[in-house]
Amino acid sequence: MSRERRRLHAQLRALAPQLVVALVTTVAAVTVACAPALTRGIPDEAPSATAVPTANAAPTITVGTSEGRLERARDRMAHVALDGRARLAPVSATGRWRIDEQGGRGALVRGQGDEPWRIEQNGRLLRVAGEGSDATPWREGPFVARPLEGESFVRYSGKRYRGELWFTATDSGVMVVNRLPVEDYLRGVVPLEIGTRSETDRAAIEAQAIAARSYTYVRVPQGSVDLPVSGWNLTATVQHQVYGGVEAEHPVVNAAIDATAGLVLRYNGKAVDAPFHSSCGGRTAAPPEAWRGVGAESYLQPVSDIDPRTGRPYCDLSPRNHWHAEFDEAQLAAAVRSALQAQGARDPRPAAVHGIKVGATGPSGRVTSLVLATERGDVPIAARDIRAVLRDARGAMLQSTYFTVDREARRGARLASLTLRGAGNGHGVGMCQWGAIGRARAGADARSILRHYYPGTAVGFAD
Repeated sequence: MSRERRRLHAQLRALAPQLVVALVTTVAAVTVACAPALTRGIPDEAPSATAVPTANAAPTITVGTSEGRLERARDRMAHVALDGRARLAPVSATGRWRIDEQGGRGALVRGQGDEPWRIEQNGRLLRVAGEGSDATPWREGPFVARPLEGESFVRYSGKRYRGELWFTATDSGVMVVNRLPVEDYLRGVVPLEIGTRSETDRAAIEAQAIAARSYTYVRVPQGSVDLPVSGWNLTATVQHQVYGGVEAEHPVVNAAIDATAGLVLRYNGKAVDAPFHSSCGGRTAAPPEAWRGVGAESYLQPVSDIDPRTGRPYCDLSPRNHWHAEFDEAQLAAAVRSALQAQGARDPRPAAVHGIKVGATGPSGRVTSLVLATERGDVPIAARDIRAVLRDARGAMLQSTYFTVDREARRGARLASLTLRGAGNGHGVGMCQWGAIGRARAGADARSILRHYYPGTAVGFAD
């Protein structure tokens, strides 16, 4: 193996633990769906497909461009990490396919349809094994599985994927990466982010497609073809954008992606990160209200999401736009431990809570600082940690930081129970997905939806 290839493998092995953290860490450690060096983060419930559509469908975007430009939009290749520590990586396909070694230098296996094979690891080596004793010799990777027929898909762990699957041996196991054009990647992203919706919601789907593409372009460089040094540009989880491969695709969503091919959100001439969340509760948030260590962005100002016709939020379509959360004494004590852990305390023990106080709110009215008065002193909780610290009995994090303290009950000096009443679902920055759906049903097109949630941006081609 060449010196350059050995260097690449050493870098991949060194970066593997970061991928494992990205793919299997608890959601409490994650932050956003886009922003300048903002990571995606907290999982927001995708809008369900059960809302009743109205009769007036919003107009679709017309892409005034040549076939050549559309093809160039499909040339940008995404490398999406599906797994970071697989021990046995099952692989097959829906038609004729093959597995090559070292990215295509030599053929290892040719398969037919669902014929099952698996990638096995032995230290720095990989092999392809089939049923019984069928197996290739141990080789240095990466291995790549690709279909040999135009309408075929490769499979990993039972799920179908467009493009190719790359397998690399790391210290943590087999790293599995799906390499495919960005436009095909979006087909497995947009339905999971905004839901599989009807044609009535087409404008909202197109807005989601453009925002998701812009987010992706920031992380996938122009001319991206070869496997990145890290092995991947994005993970398939909430750390970046949730990606489900072919199984997630939907005809209405695919049509919206095709209609907006190559289009991104631009600010000052550049494609921008475009955060989005499930519902805002009536007003979106500024980045510092949600994430630690980030500054304000001109195109991410808090904006009102109130429908002037009704005086209610456009996102009131969401079944979870208004909520209340109850915490008992044990949960409050556990919240103290979680808050201390988030601060890096050496001895993060639970403690009885005597009171709770909102320390500060941000421009949107969201809580940016919370203080728990405990038997061992005050424990402050910063904006980024509030949702992860305050979890319900099932372990689910708080829906949003857009809340007020509704009720307290005491047992002597201790707080025996607490009820919070709030609105919205998610970090609140950027596009409100349910708000976009509400605006689409009110007759807004995709461009006007995006202009509202990302002030000062314009829709255009990145390349």
